Parts: sequence; C-alpha cells; structure tokens
Amino acid sequence: MSANREADALVSWSALAEPADVGAAWLVATLGAGDALDWVRQVGANPVAATMELAQFAPPPQVDEAVKLSEKWVARLDIADDRVHRDRAAKCGARVVTRGAPEWPACLDDLGPVAPFALWVRGAGDLAHLMRTGIALVGARSATAYGEHVTASICAELGDRGATVVSGGAYGIDAAAHRTALASGDPTVAVMAGGVDRLYPAGNTDLLERVLEGGVVLSEVPPGYAPHRSRFLTRNRLIATARATVVVEAAVRSGALSTARHAASMVRPVGAVPGPVTSASSAGCHALIREGLACLVTSGAEVLEMAEPVGVVHAVGHSQGADAPPDAAHPDSARASFSRPDFADPAQRAAYGAIGPRGSEAGAVARESGLTADQARAALGGLEIAGLARIERGVWVRRQSLMS
Repeated sequence: MSANREADALVSWSALAEPADVGAAWLVATLGAGDALDWVRQVGANPVAATMELAQFAPPPQVDEAVKLSEKWVARLDIADDRVHRDRAAKCGARVVTRGAPEWPACLDDLGPVAPFALWVRGAGDLAHLMRTGIALVGARSATAYGEHVTASICAELGDRGATVVSGGAYGIDAAAHRTALASGDPTVAVMAGGVDRLYPAGNTDLLERVLEGGVVLSEVPPGYAPHRSRFLTRNRLIATARATVVVEAAVRSGALSTARHAASMVRPVGAVPGPVTSASSAGCHALIREGLACLVTSGAEVLEMAEPVGVVHAVGHSQGADAPPDAAHPDSARASFSRPDFADPAQRAAYGAIGPRGSEAGAVARESGLTADQARAALGGLEIAGLARIERGVWVRRQSLMS
C-alpha cells in the first residue's frame, strides 16, 4: 500500500507542480511524495501547524521558503486528484510511468532534483528500452533543405546501427528526424511540451500518430495540459538525457541550444553539424563548436563514435563479421548492442566524462570532474576493472573497444 500511495502521490505532483519546480522537488525529496502532498493540504488549512511540522525536517530558512512557495501548489489542489488524470489518460490510450517503475528510463535520474515526478506515455514501444539506445536530434523549426538532408542521412545511419532517434516532434529538424526513423522501420521517441492527448504541433499530427505504432510520445505533464512556452524549455532537459545530443541547425537564439546545454551539464556528448558560415540557421551550431560545448559531426558514424567511445556499438560485428546482419533469431540484437556504459556510481560517471580525448592524468581527472584525488583514483580503478578505461604511459584513456 505504501508503494501505491507514493506512486499515486507522484501522479498528483505531476499535475500540482510545473516541470523542473526545484521547490517541489526539495519538498518531495525531504518528506516523500505522499507526505509532501499531505503537507501541502495542511499548509492550505493551517499554515502555522504546517510550518511546525516541516521544521522537524529542515532548518528555518528552507521551511520559510517552502511555506512561501506553497501558495502556488495550494492553488492547484483542486486538480491534484490522481484518479482524474489516470482516467483522462486511459481515454486517450496513454499510461503513466512513475519513478522506479519498470518502464521508467534510468537516464532521467541523471537530472537529479529536477527529474520528472511521472511520465505520461502513449505508444507501443517500451520507453525504458528505447531511451537506453537514444540519440537526440534537434534543431531549427525553419530548417533548410541542407539541414533536413543531413538529418535524414544521420538518422538513417543511426537506425542501421541500432540507435533510437529522440526528438521533440516539432516542425523542421525534429520532424525530419522522426520521419527518417519511421521510413526505415525504426521506433522513435517524441517528447511533448503539453499533454499527450493533444499531439502538437497540429500540422504534425499524422506524423506523431505514426510514431505511436512502434515508438512512444511522452510528456511530464498530464493529458489536458497545454504546451506553454515555458514547458517547451523545460521539456528540452528530458530530450537531453538521451545518450548523446546532436544539433543539426540552430540560430543563435534557438531553443535547440538549451537542449545542448542541458546535455553538456550532465556530461553527455554533444555534437553540432556545421553549415555555411553565411547561414544564420547554422550560427548556433558554430557557436557551440567555438565555445567547446560540442564536437563537430558530419555523419552518423561520427555521432556514434562521439556517443560510445568504448565501441559497444560494434559488438555485433566482432562476433559475426563487421558487415554481418543482426542475428535473425534475435531481431533486437543490433539495437541491444548500443548500450550505455555500466557505471557503478556517479563518481565513475564523472571520472569517465573527465577523461580527455587524448587521455588525462589522474590529477587532471580529479580537477575536471570535481572529485577529490582519492575519489578520482578509486573511480578510475573501478573503470579499469569494468573495462571502461586503462592507463597508458602514465595517463588514463577510455577503452576504445570492449574486445581489446
């Protein structure tokens, strides 16, 4: 019953708080989803008693801030009934996936305190499985013919290598990415800013309906919620949890750049496709490369090299020959071959991301990752045991192949 209560409360919180609400995340982390929801009800009825209750768990400044923020949650209590949202989801063929559920994508946990409380999902695909192999392709809504051509080329190659295309369902680059995956018979993931009952934009409804056949359309807000501008910006952080993010075309103020920056903040690989130096549609991509936030990529192979330097992508080729097709008895073998490195803890993930392209000394890894010297040495040792890194001539390098 306790697990069910927490799951129901997480559903309620997905309706109660706006995406990436840090205050709500703190309250839920401090009290648990169920007790946090009860506290909001209490503060609406008796603020003094609620303040004293929360003071048992946090210092006065944090309690005062929570009480101040509670006004916006109390105002929404009338729409926080999880049963109402579950019923509305059922009517449009959606399901809700809460934290810790089997279909919950582990990559979302890297968002830390701003991870969604729940996800609303439509489609035949398994979200956790698809996101394990996900590569995000994002870019301008007013894409050029060049941008759409490059997107199609990269996405086709990614699909051939078993990766799943993740994007935002918008016009331009997003639509080209989803369209290419579907044309190749591959499932794809579309992340919405509003409820999944309202496929948006309306001009892409037919495309997004096709996404549902083998992939998924998802949102962190319940069905019935509108795609406000602020929700487009916060949904970008969900797209950025993919294995890597590639920006194909973007102007200097494009929302796609926020996706890239979210990915970089999580030590995810970011790639940018170059365009003509005279093209405003590529100015944002050039800025990402110039600032060192993105690698220059021109093909699917380069994206995969950037995303999976340990060579897991090519695992099928080691046993069957580089040009051999996937095992016919295991049609998902190519897709399963593209997987995230299995880090034992956050310190290993941080250390792995801090190893430079040409290798790094242990001290440099510690400085770059923000770990202490002892933590960095322990993490590097764990990576070596796991086959993800090795030391060569005094510097640590990422393993180029799991078979070496």
